[in-house]
Amino acid sequence: MQYEKIWLSSPHMGGSERKFVTEAFDTNWVAPLGPNVNGFEQDLATWLGKGSHVAALSSGTAAIHLALILLGVGAGDEVLCQSFTFSASANPIVYQGATPVFVDSEPDTWNMCPIQLKKAIEDRIAKGKKPKAIIPVHLYGLMANMPAIMEVANAYDIPVIEDAAEALGSTLHGEAAGTFGVIAALSFNGNKIITTSGGGALVSNNAAWVEKARFLSTQARDAAPHYQHSHIGYNYRMSNISAGIGRGQMEVLAERVAQRRANYNFYVSALGNLPGISFLAEPEGYFSNRWLTCITVNPALSGGITREQIRLHLEQFNIECRPLWKPMHLQPVFADAPYYGTNIAEQLFNDGLCLPSGSNLTAEQLTFVADKIKQMW
Repeated sequence: MQYEKIWLSSPHMGGSERKFVTEAFDTNWVAPLGPNVNGFEQDLATWLGKGSHVAALSSGTAAIHLALILLGVGAGDEVLCQSFTFSASANPIVYQGATPVFVDSEPDTWNMCPIQLKKAIEDRIAKGKKPKAIIPVHLYGLMANMPAIMEVANAYDIPVIEDAAEALGSTLHGEAAGTFGVIAALSFNGNKIITTSGGGALVSNNAAWVEKARFLSTQARDAAPHYQHSHIGYNYRMSNISAGIGRGQMEVLAERVAQRRANYNFYVSALGNLPGISFLAEPEGYFSNRWLTCITVNPALSGGITREQIRLHLEQFNIECRPLWKPMHLQPVFADAPYYGTNIAEQLFNDGLCLPSGSNLTAEQLTFVADKIKQMW
C-alpha cells in the first residue's frame, strides 16, 4: 500500500506572499536589493525589538560567516561552538581558518552548557589561546540559557554570536531569540518556521556592523563609478523575490508558532504516557516556537524499543522523522577539534527523534503518526 507522504517540516505559505512577489515582477525588481528586501528587514527588526538592525542574506550560514568576519576572527584563532547542532553552525569557523572548540549541552535545554563553557574558556586561556567568539545555538525552537551564557561571556570579555536559525518567534523572559548576543543569525530555509525558499539574516543592535555586513554581502563594492574593491566581498545578499516571500511569511509568523506549539501539545497528550518517552519541556521563563517536536526514548524503560526502531517503523508508512543532530565533535570532519563536556549531546543523539512538526499538518496526519508509534508499545 502506498501511503501519503507526511513530511518532517514542509513550507507553509500564508497567501499574501504572492502579492509581494507579483509586485516585484511587475516593477522588474527581480535582482538582489529592492523594496521587498528593505521591507523584510524592517519587519524582522520590528518583530525582534531591542533596537535590532537586520541584513537579509542568502542563508543563515552566510550570517554566521559575516558575523565572524565582523568580529575579526581569522587564521589561528579559536571559536567556542555548541557541539550539538547542525554543521552550518561550525563550518564558517573553518572558512576563516580558525579552529572550532566544541562545548557539550545541558540537560534542561539541550543547548550549550554554561558550566562546560566556563571550563572550556579557562582551559583555552591556560593553554595560551583566548577564544575570539562563542556560538550557542537555540535548537528546535528552545533557547539556550542565555543569561548564564552571557554572564560567562562577559566575565571573560568574549563576544557571543547567537545561532537563532531554528528559533524565530521564541523568547526567554519575554526577550526575543537573536537579541542577547552582539550578533545573531536567522535562517529561512525551506523547513524553518517561516521560509523565503532559501535565505537568512544577520541581526545586531550595532547599526555599523549591519551596514558593513550589507557591504560585504554585495561583493564589497566601493563607492566608485567603476567596479573597485578594497575588501574581499561575498555574494550573500537576499534577492528581492525571496524577500517578497519573507514579507508574506512574516504576516503569519505568530500563527505558525501557535500551530507548531499545538502540534507539540498534541504529541505530549497522545504519547506522553508511553514508558520511556520524554519530551523537551520549557523551563520557567522560556517560550519555544516548537519548530520541531522532539522526543527521547529510553530503551531501559520502553521495553527495549529504541528511537531508531521507531524511525524505521514510521518510515514504512511514509512518515519522515529524523534523529537529533549528531554532535560536531563526533563528525569525521571535526575529529581533531577540542571538546569539553560529559557526552550529554552524544546521549541525546543516541536516544532522540524529531517527529513531523509542520504547521500545515492536519489533525488526521498527527493522529496517524501517533497511532503508528503507539502500535509499538
